[in-house]
This record gives sequence, structure tokens and C-alpha cells, in this order.
Amino acid sequence: MRRPPQIVAFGGGGFSMGSESTLLDDYVIGLTGVPRPRVCFLPTASGDADHYVVRFYRAFAAGRCEPSHISLFRRETGVADPRAHLLAQDLIYVGGGSVVSLLGTWRAHGLDTALREAWQTGVVLCGGSAGSLCWFSEAVSGFHCGAPRKVTGLGLLPWSNAVHYGDEPARRAAFQGAIATGMAPGYGVSDGAALRFVGVELAEVVGSGRDSGAFFVSGDGHGGATERELPIRKLDQCLFPAHGADAGEEAVAA
Repeated sequence: MRRPPQIVAFGGGGFSMGSESTLLDDYVIGLTGVPRPRVCFLPTASGDADHYVVRFYRAFAAGRCEPSHISLFRRETGVADPRAHLLAQDLIYVGGGSVVSLLGTWRAHGLDTALREAWQTGVVLCGGSAGSLCWFSEAVSGFHCGAPRKVTGLGLLPWSNAVHYGDEPARRAAFQGAIATGMAPGYGVSDGAALRFVGVELAEVVGSGRDSGAFFVSGDGHGGATERELPIRKLDQCLFPAHGADAGEEAVAA
């Protein structure tokens, strides 16, 4: 049976952020409905960093899925036909880093079109930080030095997005300011929370941490912006780990 188009946009968390909690990763695997799903990792936003790819294979071991990855900054991509490979997956997981670099590279290689096709055929798309921002029409990114900046995403989802929302006040303020001055309304999502869209509509918000949260942000009609906190389903109240990334590994942020 064909799955509906689904996107899960993390505010931050999962293996991508060096989190000890596997709840968000377990959640997206479960959405495939497949006992041993085919999972492809796209580490494009990090420049295909080796340590990031290694972390993916540790988190998505062969015992629980059929893992693979596509490298666009290497002489060999890792697969013969990236488009065909993506369309054959059950889950595509996009890592964090520079969303600007990610989008430019995907467009140069035609992966923007391939990912839209995959989404339309029922492949579950997900990711955190840059891997979350990329699916939306507009977003605010704070990856590079300086003030957070507005970027144009793939537009699969007709909303705007900001990640690490409860954790970075400057990014939160920039997102509200952008919406107040005409950016599309959208979602601010904190680390440990994730938005699940079926088609282009929000189906639910899930959380893997005590402080996980998400907000819908829209213009107030008077040159400002308003926040509406969204109800969140905690994935497992008993399994929350202590905060912190794996020692010696950098968290990858959008």
C-alpha cells in the first residue's frame, strides 16, 4: 500500500546532534511501516563530513535497517544513480550544517527534483537543523557567523521554519522579525521536538525531551508577530536522557 507524502522536521536532536536519545530516530523509522526499511543519509550540508557519516552508520546499523548514504562532495557518490537510489528508499534522512550550501549543491546535482519525486511517491523525508529547514518555502538560518539570515527552501511545505527555537534567542527574534515583515507564517521548533507533516498539513508534534516545544508564528496585522504554542506528544516519558552531546563530537547546527 502506498504511503502518503510525509516530512518530519526536527528542531534539533537525534543522532545528528550527538544526542544519546534515539527516540526521534526510532520514530521516523516506525513511520515507514517496514520491518527493515531502506534508509539513505544525505550529509550534504556538512560537506559530507566523514565523522558524520560514521555516526549515521552507528545509529542506523544493518541490524535495524538497510543503511546507505550519498556523497556529493566526493569523486564517487557511493551509488551509481542517485535519483534511482533515492526513489527506492523508505526513509531519507538529511543531516545538519549549512542549508545554503546544501540547497545549492542539491540543485546543481538535480537532487532537489529527485527528493520531490521521492516525497510524492511516499518515501518519508526527515532531518534536523539544515535537514529540517530545507523542506520549507522559507526559513531563518543561523549557521554562518553574523546575524541569522533568511533563506529560500525547496518549498515542499508552504510554510516558514526556524530550528533550535527555544535554545537560541537571536534566531527566535530574527524569525519573528522576518514574519512581521512579510515572510510566510510558520513553525519555530526547539531541540528535541519534531513536526510531522502529512501532505502539507501538520499532523502532530512529537517530543523526545522534557523541554521540547514548538510554536506556530504568524503576523499580527500590526507590524509584529504572534506565537501560538502547539500541543506536543511526548514519545516516552521514561527514557529521557541527560542533556549533552557525545564527548569529542561537535553537534551539527543549521
